[in-house]
Amino acid sequence: MKLGVIGTGYVGLVTGTCFAEMGNDVICVDVDAQKVAQLRAGHITIFEPGLEIFFERNIREGRLRFTLDLEEAVYGCDVIFMALPTPPNEDGSADLSYVLGVAADIAALLRKASARTYKIIVNKSTVPVGTADRTRETLMDGGLVPGMDFDVVSNPEFLREGAAVEDFMKPDRVVIGTSSPKAAETLVQIYEPFVRQGNPIMVMDERSAELTKYAANAFLATKITFMNEIANLCERVGANVDHIRAGIGADNRIGKHFLYAGIGFGGSCFPKDIHALRHTAEEHSYDFRILRAVTQVNERQRGIPAELVRTYFAKDKNGLSSGEALAGRTIAVWGLSFKPNTDDVREAPSHVVIRKLLADGAHVRAFDPEAIDAARQSLGDAVQYSRDMYEVLLGADALVVCTEWHEFRRPDFERMKECMKQPVIFDGRNVYDPKRIAEIGFDYFSVGRPHVPVRNAAVRNVS
Repeated sequence: MKLGVIGTGYVGLVTGTCFAEMGNDVICVDVDAQKVAQLRAGHITIFEPGLEIFFERNIREGRLRFTLDLEEAVYGCDVIFMALPTPPNEDGSADLSYVLGVAADIAALLRKASARTYKIIVNKSTVPVGTADRTRETLMDGGLVPGMDFDVVSNPEFLREGAAVEDFMKPDRVVIGTSSPKAAETLVQIYEPFVRQGNPIMVMDERSAELTKYAANAFLATKITFMNEIANLCERVGANVDHIRAGIGADNRIGKHFLYAGIGFGGSCFPKDIHALRHTAEEHSYDFRILRAVTQVNERQRGIPAELVRTYFAKDKNGLSSGEALAGRTIAVWGLSFKPNTDDVREAPSHVVIRKLLADGAHVRAFDPEAIDAARQSLGDAVQYSRDMYEVLLGADALVVCTEWHEFRRPDFERMKECMKQPVIFDGRNVYDPKRIAEIGFDYFSVGRPHVPVRNAAVRNVS
């Protein structure tokens, strides 16, 4: 089938590449000339495990093409997927200007065509309830007739950054929102090859499909936040959040996923989608109190490592404030992306931690396997970056672990001790076993787990 994908951001590039991998002819459109030139030259513009192999193969075999020309995709494709940004407005609502703007452009192109052909316009972006209706109205305002010239479908994505290719190729479910049987049949045909193992394709109304995406992300964010609240309570009562996670995760009604305590969630989806869902509720005179609490807890959670570092170094400073105690100290940070296996730094908890440390006068050195360039655009040159995870530890007063990349799980601890001024770790992702780290000689602090006294009494030297 001939498919168009408008937008080559994270969702658009994964969507277009995976559709091409399944044998479809795909045209991807973007307004960024530099990005399109890179993609045409075979240079992938995001880091996503497994994507590059599909990307290169389908460009080579001619199934995946990139263009600046919207007309090429509109006239040459049967189904047009809009994978466009929906950034938050100041009030938390989703900005639909990109989605509705492209819909208007599509209407203008179809209206001037010598012979109109039926098109299916698919909202792949995460959009608030009612966006399919607004998209349809925009197309009608452009002179098109619904059901004859076009149909609109809501087809939300459920991709995890770092596992997006696997999620797309083997989805848990596919959600198709449309009131058109004709459009539904076509979308089912497109997705059938992806669910050969029996996972469901769910056809529903547009508004339910739109709300399903927000409900899924909001629920997952709530699970994370609940466990962070439990972890904070564990620290006060002397319990271990790892044991609690295992105990409740074994309950099939709860499940074991998204129960890991840490320093909060970030990324391009959860924070934005929670705000958008709350705004939708407010527009309909409903106070979504759980989501308000989720936002408040997550904002507080992301700052906890910086607070722990301040408290640690203030204890031996005889009356100095915690901020004064950090002045001039060197703090190493491992992890800049909001999660492992991505270079996405949007809403990354590490950036909250780093900004707080910098504000207290600390010198910050940071390492990340993939996200240094993206982090530099956000944090600037106030941070000293390194491509070597051990180099950032040289002379460091402490290490803060903010992202659980695989290479952080089994580092050379003896080398770390040799590099650091003093072996102190603040682990925001509970990567290490507290007893083992204490035996090695690190003063180690994690989230929701008891602090184990260091076996080497000479460790603490904060002078």
